[in-house]
Amino acid sequence: MVKLLKGFLEHPLTRGMDVYDEKTTALRLQIVRSKPFLRKIYSEWYKNIASYYTGRSKVLEIGSGAGFLREFLPQLITSDLFIIPGVDYKVDARDIKLEIASLEGIILTNVLHHIPDCNLFFQEAVRVVKKGGSVIMIEPWNTTWSRLIYQKLHHEPFITDWSEWRFPSTGKQSAANGALPWIVFERDKHLFEERYPNLIIHSIRPFMPFAYLLSGGMSMRNLAPGWLYPVVRFIEKHINEEKYGMFALIVLKRA
Repeated sequence: MVKLLKGFLEHPLTRGMDVYDEKTTALRLQIVRSKPFLRKIYSEWYKNIASYYTGRSKVLEIGSGAGFLREFLPQLITSDLFIIPGVDYKVDARDIKLEIASLEGIILTNVLHHIPDCNLFFQEAVRVVKKGGSVIMIEPWNTTWSRLIYQKLHHEPFITDWSEWRFPSTGKQSAANGALPWIVFERDKHLFEERYPNLIIHSIRPFMPFAYLLSGGMSMRNLAPGWLYPVVRFIEKHINEEKYGMFALIVLKRA
């Protein structure tokens, strides 16, 4: 039954395509533009992220893909593992070829849980982000509700009892574990603080229990019209998002 439901919901533009292929990523530009509800989600995310950067110093976005964050953050440097329209540079999060303390911050949107060894990324973040800068992420989060959705309806693994912070790479965008951000910053918080004392966990805010699901995301059909978005968000903000949120806004400060 679940397999039939997933097949019905799959977006026709990317049906049958490898979700990690660069051609699929390029098609997602069309998908975001064609789905007003989804575009409103990303606009809200980007506004929240941009509010943390008030200066004019350079900010690097890793895994920019089909995003449009630069509309909210003009000084943004976009990057991905391959060059597609809107991407400035080819950058691997494990080896950021920039000078020491050259950035005000780094931004990742649904990217950390794709990095095969996030320890290498954190080491690079400490090196290239100047003191007082920020590393900001929006990532899947583990709650009672989200775990059910991610494990039953999502194409990526969501393994909460994974013992390590890394997994085998299987290609350009690697494999994934959607539970990785929760593992690093919640389950293994003490280990993160021991390993990276120069990256302070400033805040973690779980949010958005239903909106992304209704949007169909990048790979599923849209289930809600754009005009319904403020209604859905109004309802969500009156629900215990700490308990039911599917994502978390994670802010790290460079000490």
